[in-house]
Amino acid sequence: MPFQTIAATGTTYALIALDADGKERNDDPDAAGGQPGRLSDRLLAQWRDGPAPTDIFLWSHGWQGDIPAARSQYDRWIGAFSACAVDEQEMRTLRPGFAPAHIGVHWPSLPWGDEEMGDTASFAPPAHAGKDAMIDAYAQRLGDTPQVRDALAVIVEAARTGADATRLPPEVRQAYVQLDQALALGAGGTDGDAGADRLPFDPDASFAEASQLGAAFGAPSLGGILAPLRQLSFWTMKKRAQAVGEQDVHALINRLLDTLPDARVHLMGHSFGCIVMSAALGGPGGTAALRRPVDSCVLVQGAMSLWAYAPSIPVRPDSAGYCHRLLPDGKLHGPLVVTRSRHDTAVCELYPWAAGVAGQVAFDAATTYPTFGAIGAFGIQGVDTAADIAMLDIDGGYTMPGARVLNVEASAYICHKSGVSGAHNDISGPQVAHLIWQAAQASAAEAP
Repeated sequence: MPFQTIAATGTTYALIALDADGKERNDDPDAAGGQPGRLSDRLLAQWRDGPAPTDIFLWSHGWQGDIPAARSQYDRWIGAFSACAVDEQEMRTLRPGFAPAHIGVHWPSLPWGDEEMGDTASFAPPAHAGKDAMIDAYAQRLGDTPQVRDALAVIVEAARTGADATRLPPEVRQAYVQLDQALALGAGGTDGDAGADRLPFDPDASFAEASQLGAAFGAPSLGGILAPLRQLSFWTMKKRAQAVGEQDVHALINRLLDTLPDARVHLMGHSFGCIVMSAALGGPGGTAALRRPVDSCVLVQGAMSLWAYAPSIPVRPDSAGYCHRLLPDGKLHGPLVVTRSRHDTAVCELYPWAAGVAGQVAFDAATTYPTFGAIGAFGIQGVDTAADIAMLDIDGGYTMPGARVLNVEASAYICHKSGVSGAHNDISGPQVAHLIWQAAQASAAEAP
């Protein structure tokens, strides 16, 4: 069902599904006229003709492969937000008549493909996962073209027959080079966009580095012949996150602002969802107009470059991050809030490996920042107006100036580890929910 009710709180949210190209799916079963249509059309018509929300909270998950996984995350995340009774009462004091509405965005975004590897410690696929099934799974993830399938056939066959390989066979290396070319990800370095802020792809280095990282992830599953495939999957999902944000999420925000001129819009992204929301502010090409500024934006454990918002990247002063125009162009009325945690293995250790940087898996943010690193590990850097603060408990009060970056050190609360990603998905605690409330309240307090 396109409308979900969270059992614990009774909160309802709309779940809008987009395809891999960033276009909203035309499969709302209850669209006007009895024909399938877009859920957003029905939602906007309902709000235009009936009681309208005063505040719309738009949420984007990170790597969740299907709608049930997205529902599960939104039930926990939005549920924790809705359970903050004290924060809600404070908002009602600031905004009499406060009536919130929630929209969760689902987009196909599973990068790693652990599901076809089974529960064994070995990187060899289980017997029931045949060659064709694995090719189909990765082709669906990467783009089902003949060039992609041809390369995958070579790679998957080698992985099934050479699970203990200590180096890439020449024909596999060439297949990876062909696959990288077919995916057209780009390698723009620190000033590349979300799908290209990496070094040129080197399958041999990816293979070797992933094997060294195995211990840090609690299992050797990153190693083996398929390791470079996981790296390419990661960058494909980053590129997709940008397309999703620039296309219909950006358009949806503008439609909300047009249809409900008195409503405030608040953005929340997690992991790759931080790319979605940043790209949604920028629109196509990163410079498209918004009808009016968005009221707050919270990026939780983002898997995007720490230099993405920098007008001049220190390690490359003649270049700027892909999102560097968003704040100067006035896309945001309220604060831009970012969380970071040292317990998040996915962004602290996996992200630099995925960027293709050998050895850049451990940095002390108090003394230096890497060329390639994630905001979930280091916050947004290279922005003069950025401020840093520790995450507060649920009764703490934040100072959040409008249109400013606030990096929140959250290791004390985003700390519960699960699997190879560490604390990456520990985002539904009350302290994170309180932070999102505080960002929304800050924009309300500054309203004329």
